Amino acid sequence: MRDPWSELGPVAAIIEAALAEDLASGDVTGRATVSPETRASAHMVAKADIVVAGLQVAEAVFRRVEPEVEFSAYVRDGARVAPGIEIARIVGPAQALLAAERTALNFLQRMSGVATLTRAYVDAAGERCRITDTRKTMPGLRALDRYAVRCGGGHNHRNDLGAAVLIKENHVRAAGGITAAIQRARNCAPHTMRVECEVTSHDELGEALAAGADIVMLDNMDDEAVREAVAINKGQAVLEVSGGVGLERIAAVARLGIDVISVGRLTHSVPAADISLLFERADGTWA
Repeated sequence: MRDPWSELGPVAAIIEAALAEDLASGDVTGRATVSPETRASAHMVAKADIVVAGLQVAEAVFRRVEPEVEFSAYVRDGARVAPGIEIARIVGPAQALLAAERTALNFLQRMSGVATLTRAYVDAAGERCRITDTRKTMPGLRALDRYAVRCGGGHNHRNDLGAAVLIKENHVRAAGGITAAIQRARNCAPHTMRVECEVTSHDELGEALAAGADIVMLDNMDDEAVREAVAINKGQAVLEVSGGVGLERIAAVARLGIDVISVGRLTHSVPAADISLLFERADGTWA
């Protein structure tokens, strides 16, 4: 995997905000129960089959709380690991590890959850089409969510509203129709930018193709409707399917000849990956 620091954007600011939220009044329990001189060794362990994402983000959290923390990652982002596998070891002042652990795990568990679900979709779709995320990301965490999608083998849709033209239902209503909306987009968008239009019927698909859409999003169509849309399109535009495509349906949709399946669930309601952080016992064991 590529180094996330080259592509995660405002990760330092994200970490700063998260720690400010959790440590606004310090860690009273850690200060009250543990001596400042006490050092500890903690182990991050996968508790289920997961795809790991966010190790360097977790490391940055610990180092922000205590710069001298030693963080050793035993796998790379994008790796599949089984239950019981140790993915990282952290050594440093016990108070610092206790103060940082929840924030570090929050990032790592969410990002690994996104990567794990994405990998399941990518594996189910095979090589027939591209699996992408959407803008339905956790507010403020889009850079991390999108990186995690890539760790899971998926691709990113537009990063923000200025990254691409995507004409949706309300744009069509405000513009006065599909044709008018696409024509306006053609006149205003840079010549390097493709124009995508969402449609909900075959009639709308025909209108979007006639108006010159480069990409057409088939919104909430069943398999038979998608199959007919592919026949109507005849390779004219890139076809994207969006809405209602769960894991149980993904393979069938991928076989219909479409190019992209965008899945909001990858980021808008993904379950956190099950990862624990345990301090080593006095006898040197942790499991």
